[in-house]
Amino acid sequence: MSEIITPALVSLDEPLGTDKRAVIDALAARVAATGRASDGAALAADVWKREQTDETGLPGGIAIPHAKSPAVREATLAFARLAPGVDFGAPDGPADLVFLIAAPDTAAEEHLAVLSRLARAFMRDEFTAGLRAATSPDDVVALVQAAVSDEPTAAAAAPGAAAPGAAAADGAPADGAPAVATNLVVDGRPARIVAVTACPTGIAHTFMAADALTAAGQKAGIDLVVEPQGSSGYKALPQSVIDDADAVIFAVDVDVRDQQRFAGKPVVRVPVKKGIEQPAELIDEAVASVGNPLAPRVRGNADTAAAARAEGGSGGGVGSAVKRSLLTGVSYMIPFVAGGGLLIALGFLLGGYKIAFNADDVLGSATLWNLGDTSLIVYLGAVLFKIGFLSFGFLVPALAGYIAYGLADRPGIAPGFVAGAVASFMGAGFLGGIVGGLLAGLAAWWLNSLDVPRWLRGLMPVVIIPLLGSIFASGLLLMVLGGPIAWLTQALNDWLSGLTGAGVIILGIILGLMMCFDLGGPVNKVAYAFATGNLAAGIAGDERYLQIMAAVMGAGMVPPLAMALASTVIDRKLFTEPERENGKAAWLLGAAFITEGAIPFAAADVFRVIPAMMVGGAVTGALSMAFAVTSKAPHGGVFVFFAIDNFWLWLVAIAAGTVVAAFAVVGLKRFAHRRPVEPVSSGAEGVPSAVATA
Repeated sequence: MSEIITPALVSLDEPLGTDKRAVIDALAARVAATGRASDGAALAADVWKREQTDETGLPGGIAIPHAKSPAVREATLAFARLAPGVDFGAPDGPADLVFLIAAPDTAAEEHLAVLSRLARAFMRDEFTAGLRAATSPDDVVALVQAAVSDEPTAAAAAPGAAAPGAAAADGAPADGAPAVATNLVVDGRPARIVAVTACPTGIAHTFMAADALTAAGQKAGIDLVVEPQGSSGYKALPQSVIDDADAVIFAVDVDVRDQQRFAGKPVVRVPVKKGIEQPAELIDEAVASVGNPLAPRVRGNADTAAAARAEGGSGGGVGSAVKRSLLTGVSYMIPFVAGGGLLIALGFLLGGYKIAFNADDVLGSATLWNLGDTSLIVYLGAVLFKIGFLSFGFLVPALAGYIAYGLADRPGIAPGFVAGAVASFMGAGFLGGIVGGLLAGLAAWWLNSLDVPRWLRGLMPVVIIPLLGSIFASGLLLMVLGGPIAWLTQALNDWLSGLTGAGVIILGIILGLMMCFDLGGPVNKVAYAFATGNLAAGIAGDERYLQIMAAVMGAGMVPPLAMALASTVIDRKLFTEPERENGKAAWLLGAAFITEGAIPFAAADVFRVIPAMMVGGAVTGALSMAFAVTSKAPHGGVFVFFAIDNFWLWLVAIAAGTVVAAFAVVGLKRFAHRRPVEPVSSGAEGVPSAVATA
């Protein structure tokens, strides 16, 4: 393996610019000048994308802009010592030591391991002091080569082995370990914490956070073991170590791999940079969560980003909790809608559309063993329709139940389902389900937070909370809120029924904009829930709701199809090789109404991709409504063609929106060059608003 840094890649006290974009450009150009990158501008663009996602400034005057890039030929490190320093977003001020870490997008494991060891060196004071005292590029090269040839630090040691100074296996502090503060003691012994660190590139922040947490655990005298999940792979902690842990810290910007291993443990979830900057505070928070019944816990099925968000984490406030609960409710409702809607569509395919009105008669007069005058096909159509229709009956209760679950966990489910059933009974629809779910969840959360006698705790989640929570939420709906919400729902229905001409088209535009605004976020979910929540009314005879469903599904198909068209057909040069590969897969994803196919493109270039997608979605929504296309299926895209009337006109609407969005994004990428703007703050987990699709 060639040297990762050479004197030609070192800049000492040279003026590289007054902002971080200029410094990144200069270091990327230096990498290209040495022949280690094919295109310095492309490398700089990839590093800048990473920088905009999450700033790379660290305490102590250090910055580590980095990226994997197809423009990089071999793993490389470029270094600049700046005078004066440049702001890279660190909490304590500008950085005077800047390392640009450039890795090929297909970097070999040995290269990534070297880069990881270098990242760990940043946490050592003697290393940074040596860089500040260096008098020549050769001195810097020697320091770096010594750092990357060191043995891995404690955080990379065999999982389960306590770091020096950590608590021994029997709970007593190891010889020479510091005294453990009383707030870090669990059941009379030092706390046992396991942690996972991970960042998008898996090179720098991952291992720096691991070392910072390990060092803080040693200083506190507790048993803390870290699993860094880097790009070069990871060594999973022994399950016995996880089982014995009191709590978990996830300092991550990406999904935790095999997260179900930690199921049931109290969890503190934060961005990876907090693991570097505030390790002691995270340890305090993790230990405090051990005896807190309301503390977020790792869910057994939490391999997805949506589940990670639902677990909560530090901060966020009431607004964030309500938003997470609404998204949770819609996410859990979708299987009822999708499964039930497709069953209804299959029932129409076999039994004809009249089956919606005579399914009960067919099932009452015929059985599989005695069909009488009914044909087998019509009988099977009635069976499928009835199963789907009954599945739809759970739509509002499931929405309300899982909204309450998102707020109060398991104790909220029963009051939420009951409130949803009451909302359905009163004709309050999905709006009533949302209100009922929020009321039930808040009631269950408050009841669960009460400090009750020990003998009563076992009864709280199975008797007391379901009883009192149901009385509160459902009673309010029945006696106070249900009537006004039902009136509002009916008024909305009447308004939709009265729409004609331009009003219908404007509605389609609005729905199309909402579906493409955040690719599965809250705005997208509102539009999709509105369509699916009223689909039963459409199947019962009000075709306006079936038109809304077709417009929503068509607009949701536009983003992945448009990005596929732009990246694989119109102008491939504007996209990186990984984006072009994603574009190939996006054809199928878009055709199936899986909007996730556009998320990689939006995450990399949100301010040019999202507006273009919204324009295309608006075109499709408007045309679909103007063509009076109807869909009796809530999901499936072109694969549920049999449930879509005016199918060919619907395809025309989707094609028009796709072409418009594709050319719009190509035009923006060619001519709308972004100025380097310093981000105000990094995102909560380094992820744009584009999240999983409905």
